[in-house]
Amino acid sequence: MPAAPPGPLDGKQVVLTGATNGIGLAAIGQLAARGANIALVARDRERGEAAARRAREAARAGGHHVVVDVVAGDLSSQADVRRFASWVVAHYPKVDILINNAGANYSRRRVTSDGIEMTWALNHLAPFLLTTLLLDRMGGSAPSRVITTASDASRGAHIPFDDLDGTKVYSGFAPGKGFRRYGQTKLANIVFTMELARRAKGTGVRAYSFHPGLVATGFNHNNGLVAEAAMAVIKPFARRPDEGADTLVWLAEVPLPEVANGGYFFDRREHQAPAGAKEREVGPRLWEISENQVKGSELSAGPEFS
Repeated sequence: MPAAPPGPLDGKQVVLTGATNGIGLAAIGQLAARGANIALVARDRERGEAAARRAREAARAGGHHVVVDVVAGDLSSQADVRRFASWVVAHYPKVDILINNAGANYSRRRVTSDGIEMTWALNHLAPFLLTTLLLDRMGGSAPSRVITTASDASRGAHIPFDDLDGTKVYSGFAPGKGFRRYGQTKLANIVFTMELARRAKGTGVRAYSFHPGLVATGFNHNNGLVAEAAMAVIKPFARRPDEGADTLVWLAEVPLPEVANGGYFFDRREHQAPAGAKEREVGPRLWEISENQVKGSELSAGPEFS
């Protein structure tokens, strides 16, 4: 097949989390088909390699030759996030696009190896830590962009400054506890994006978050029979993963002046951010607390990434 003409993503270096399922898996093929080189981190290496093969096949079909690297790691572990960031810096002289897409919803309270409630650790602290660790490399690659998958589940939520460990939200017997916690973390994604845009102003690093819509994926299938049944009911009304990934891919390639730095997007348009993201001083306060929550994370003993 003849080589494809250069496009906005041709030769760009993308770092992507959450690439083995759902919109991340759909996005990796679309990004590679546009000529992007990709590094992905996956808890399950076999699934990561399967995603990489899919990306390479899409690239070939699009007339591109791309490099897709797979790194094994658990993003709920701050040590693994630090190892992955160190691996990226050691292997790539530039990082053009960072996509924070990994996330989960847990119906029961769980705690990570760092002693942090799992949903908060995976959905908020992992992208916060990974982004801040890669900011210098991205600043040197400017213009660059950070894209974080959020959700309209954030509407009506507030940053849980009085419940960072999740004991309050998970207490009692009322249904939907996990979804309320999920909404808090998705609000944190939007607030983080807005604050990152403010702090990175003038560096050439821009930040965006987006709502993919209700998407038919493997999301929420780890929460028992009730969650499985609920997902089965809504699946006929949900979007396909490639439809959910559309705004993500658009944000990766749209010319930078055309979209608002720090904006929250849905269906390729800027979307009104939830009220909880506009509260006075919420961004700086969340940033400071997040820094404190990741300060004590050291590399634990274990095999290095390869």
